[in-house]
Amino acid sequence: MKQLPLLAAPGWSDYELLDVGGFEKLERFGKYITIRPEPQAIWDKTLSETEWKKLAHVKFIGTSSSSGIWEKYKDMPDNWEIKCPIGNSELHFNLALTRFKHVGIFPEQSVNWKFIYDKVTAMKSHQESVPVLNLFAYTGGASLAACAAGAEVYHVDSIKQVVSWSKRNMESSYLNDIRWVVEDAVKFVKREVRRGKKYKGIILDPPAFGHGPNGESWKLESMINELVKDVIQILDPTEHFLVMNTYSLGFSALIIQNIIQQHLHSQGIKDTSEEYGELYIPSKSGSILPLGVYARLG
Repeated sequence: MKQLPLLAAPGWSDYELLDVGGFEKLERFGKYITIRPEPQAIWDKTLSETEWKKLAHVKFIGTSSSSGIWEKYKDMPDNWEIKCPIGNSELHFNLALTRFKHVGIFPEQSVNWKFIYDKVTAMKSHQESVPVLNLFAYTGGASLAACAAGAEVYHVDSIKQVVSWSKRNMESSYLNDIRWVVEDAVKFVKREVRRGKKYKGIILDPPAFGHGPNGESWKLESMINELVKDVIQILDPTEHFLVMNTYSLGFSALIIQNIIQQHLHSQGIKDTSEEYGELYIPSKSGSILPLGVYARLG
């Protein structure tokens, strides 16, 4: 059987995974180094605990299953900015020490941002409008990449504060005209199916669990099949790209492959390239951190 490919996130000057292990990761975001939980890092750290603490500016300490506090070892701001080069553009991200351990960016997605940027750039060479839909869009890295390449971007996320954060990133990146949609992604897609809307590009990065703005529940395993079925219906059948990521322990890329291929066939979409595999970041210390599975079409 052919092995599914591993896709490595490329490094850039403002981000580096220094070490990972012991259920934690040591990362540099710009000038500041953080320690955060990482449930998949079940192996030992390469560097010593003393070295980790000496390097780090701040460490996240969980106080419940979903939140926690940051313990600062050195002076640093609660908010700062980093940059990521994509194509001929430079994306700017406003980072923050949130109580949910996140800082406002998933660096492993930079490899997909480049894929999106390149696909939109190619489409813009021969057509004026390239509508792109970003679902579960978080702070908007994929939205920024598509916008920087000239796409007409629809950014959908159910949390108003996160959409506001995305807008700050757009403004910091000197971009404009992204369409902001604060709505449950499942409901939005079903409405677009009824309208007969088509998108040249679709990005979806669903969480394992979540809730919409009106309390709508989301569980990846029970709902992803129906969502992908609807997403394929609004994907332009003649020219398109699709990027999908899932970060859920034990969720295989083969599951995503089966779901997508079944719905592609049901819609009669045959002439498209497909890639399925596992996404990872190599650390400076030599360990490799797996960060979910991906699918890319187009």
